[in-house]
Amino acid sequence: MSIVAYLVFNGNCREAVEHYADAFGVEVPQMATFGDSPQNPDYALPEEAKGLIMNTRLNAFDDYIMFSDTFPGSPYTVGNHVSIAIVTEDQEKMQSVFDKLKVDGNVELELQETFWTKCYGSLVDKFGVHWQFNLGEQKE
Repeated sequence: MSIVAYLVFNGNCREAVEHYADAFGVEVPQMATFGDSPQNPDYALPEEAKGLIMNTRLNAFDDYIMFSDTFPGSPYTVGNHVSIAIVTEDQEKMQSVFDKLKVDGNVELELQETFWTKCYGSLVDKFGVHWQFNLGEQKE
């Protein structure tokens, strides 16, 4: 069993996934669109939905995050109740990801030593997603 973050975007999922793939230094994953899915002849798929992302999964740090666009007409709200925590032993990689995600975003706390770890920081990226970064090594 695993717990996976699933992020929903308002028509800009493809752009967000490409940005995150670059930040994490991984390949852009395949993306299934609503138009790729089997169509129900009793319910015509709206034209504006066909190119939107129905589902994709980005692999990073030996784990993954799932993504989609919201279906046209469905309510969409950017919230602050979800945060993705990156916990790693690789401080260099963590710094690289942090630096890429902070571009056009809002840094809440630059990566720095805290009382619980040698390196922690947080930011809200340009898509409104809140990220926390924690070096896995605990202070002695």
